Amino acid sequence: MREIVHIQAGQCGNQIGTKFWEVISDEHGIDPTGGYAGDSALQLERINVYYNESSSQKYVPRAVLVDLEPGTMDSVRSGPFGQLFRPDNFIFGNCSLSQIPLLVGAIVLYKFHGH
Repeated sequence: MREIVHIQAGQCGNQIGTKFWEVISDEHGIDPTGGYAGDSALQLERINVYYNESSSQKYVPRAVLVDLEPGTMDSVRSGPFGQLFRPDNFIFGNCSLSQIPLLVGAIVLYKFHGH
């Protein structure tokens, strides 16, 4: 089974990425809060390629969102699927050095675990 870490960067990347998650969520029957609201077992097949399932049975995108300005992140958070993402997966502005390993780790996971 392959797992994908989705990295979206900048205003354009985050706008396109947010739409991507809306479409993927719709295809898999995931509602804007991460709950399963589908009507077919086929929707849950291979759902773990894009999502992690939390202990509360919510589906969370395996994504890292990056931007230099917090405005784009605020738009994502306040949008219809803003609750879908984990708050610590947003990296923006003057990020601390402690957030850099998260991004590097995500890239390494994708590069080596995904192939």
